[in-house]
Amino acid sequence: MQIDKKTVRNIFMIAVGAIAFYWVLHETDQFKNLWTGLVNVLSPFVLGAAIAFIVNVPMRAVERQLAFIRKDGLRRTISIILTFIVIILVITGVILLLVPQISDTVQSLIPQLTDFFLRLENKIVVFLENNPELLQWVSSTTGLQSLDWSGLIQKAVSMLKNSVSLIATGAFSAVGGVTSAIVDIVIGLVFSLYCLARKEILARQGRRILYAFLPERFCDESIRVMRLTNSTFSNFISGQCLEALILGCLFAVAMAIFKLPFIPLISVLIAITALVPIVGAFVGCILGAFFILVNDPFQALVFVAMFLVLQQIEGNLIYPKVVGTSIGLPGMWVLVAVTIGGDLMGIAGMLVMIPISSVLYTLLREFTIKRVEERQIDPDKLRDHPPELKSKFKENRERKKEQKLLKQMKELAARHAEKHPKKSPRKEK
Repeated sequence: MQIDKKTVRNIFMIAVGAIAFYWVLHETDQFKNLWTGLVNVLSPFVLGAAIAFIVNVPMRAVERQLAFIRKDGLRRTISIILTFIVIILVITGVILLLVPQISDTVQSLIPQLTDFFLRLENKIVVFLENNPELLQWVSSTTGLQSLDWSGLIQKAVSMLKNSVSLIATGAFSAVGGVTSAIVDIVIGLVFSLYCLARKEILARQGRRILYAFLPERFCDESIRVMRLTNSTFSNFISGQCLEALILGCLFAVAMAIFKLPFIPLISVLIAITALVPIVGAFVGCILGAFFILVNDPFQALVFVAMFLVLQQIEGNLIYPKVVGTSIGLPGMWVLVAVTIGGDLMGIAGMLVMIPISSVLYTLLREFTIKRVEERQIDPDKLRDHPPELKSKFKENRERKKEQKLLKQMKELAARHAEKHPKKSPRKEK
């Protein structure tokens, strides 16, 4: 048996893989430490690549508007600067709008919450005094002889105050954690600038590496999938941002018409949470309804009703027109992708899993169509209402029924012939 270089290489790769797999199974702690160190080293560069990928979407639009600049390098530099300036201004504006609003809202809500709980306490006490049977049932069910509603309300208020102080303490500790991550963010931003400035060169170098070490057919398919992924992610990011902006403006206008409070805070909050498909806007609705509920319960009901109406308009008119079928994923699978992504990686997983699922859905659809054509399946079987498909067992059973019915008909005909024999014709004289 002659062994060529390809066989030797395959055997060597299998042996190396088996040794590595054995080491991972038996040295789990060392593998975890190695993996953690590798993630810590590569995280700034992964962050930079992600920033460059997201920023590249608006940068391409800016670069198209600067087509009158002849020099490619100058046009690219100006595009990068303008894009980052716009992004920084948007983030700064949102922060300057939200932070004072949230601070003022929290300061005004704390005394209102206290009054709200006291009013709730009085209403509960009056209701139970007017319904002694209910009070007796609650006491017997819970095992309490007397209900100290004042004490319970005071405990609830104190717990609320303690929660606010815990949140503030956690915020200060989070500031320390953010400070320790500044170096990684700076490195990631610098790396993203290099990626944006040299993206054509990096793409060309990546293609050369692929074609140098891997089969050509595999490289062609990999490049096609990466281009499909890039197009899907870009369409999703741009469409989702535009849809969130439109939804926030709609809520601001509608809340101004109905004269609801906290218009800047709630409209911006809904626009930000709407970046997460399906569940994001409902989270914003719950927070906005809570803020308004403390101020006026009736206005909270008006806000919820307004939200349901605007959500229907957004889901049936705005979202299909703005985002459309750019991601190519049906609504049912969007819900599945959001659920799985949220369980795996939280909010970031919700945002990332939809384009990934769209790419996988497109590839599976292409593969399925190709396989159906190769197997030469009857097109009638792929219709929305295909003809009835009968199994062999069912066909045999129906054939036996037909034979039995035919046999019964023959027996009936024979009996009828015996009872009513035909008269022989008269002989001619």
